[in-house]
Amino acid sequence: MSLTHGGGGLLEADLGPGTRGYFTTRGAGAQAHPGTDAQQPGPYAGWNLAQHVGDDPQRVEAHRRGLERALGLGEGRRLAWMNQVHSAVVAQAATGATPTADALLLRAGPGAPAGVCVMVADCVPLLLASRDGATVCAVHAGRRGMLDGVVTAAVQAMVQAGVRPVDLWAAVGPSICGSCYEVPEQMLDESAQREPACASQTRWGTPGLDVAAGVLAQLERAGVTHLQVGGWCTMEDPRFFSYRRDGVTGRHAAVALAAR
Repeated sequence: MSLTHGGGGLLEADLGPGTRGYFTTRGAGAQAHPGTDAQQPGPYAGWNLAQHVGDDPQRVEAHRRGLERALGLGEGRRLAWMNQVHSAVVAQAATGATPTADALLLRAGPGAPAGVCVMVADCVPLLLASRDGATVCAVHAGRRGMLDGVVTAAVQAMVQAGVRPVDLWAAVGPSICGSCYEVPEQMLDESAQREPACASQTRWGTPGLDVAAGVLAQLERAGVTHLQVGGWCTMEDPRFFSYRRDGVTGRHAAVALAAR
């Protein structure tokens, strides 16, 4: 842990020599959502960074500004977010824009955002960065997006931006593990036909999916060799939001900052 936010830690992501990357947590000493008993934290207690889950918009915006301060961003330097829809669409990050996409690519330059973000609460957050840190990408890889090719599309977008796969750094953040992500047998069979690496079994012996394993397999096939895998399971680890565990809940984030 290298930084603090809201009394809790930011987990550092290894994105090579030119880039800073982080995975947020719920934060220690989480405050209850307005309208709930302080001793019984509501579903958004902690550093929820998502505007689309029913939390107080002003509270979420304060969390986003707090995250920017924790990252040491100067006045007027903002993070870029996206409207995630479980697609394989890659969008270009731009100041003041929130594109509908599941991968957000940023090239450093005058007037560009300081970094890109992806929000998750069981899906796989993936960060990509060039060796010099001038080009970064945040990727939302849920089951559907992983199977539909969002990881490959993000790598291809980085290549089109002039980054060779061998010069890419990739960091996979907190997500639900294959031992916890139970699915119907038909979904497992159909998913494994498209990405064999994601086939799994829960620890209680039922069909499961390991989305992170699918993401890693796709990165390796694309020629990415600098890989970091955190190994945190969002369902098991209370530091993170988990939709599968809690239903109504917030979202933590992964952030990649572009070199200035």
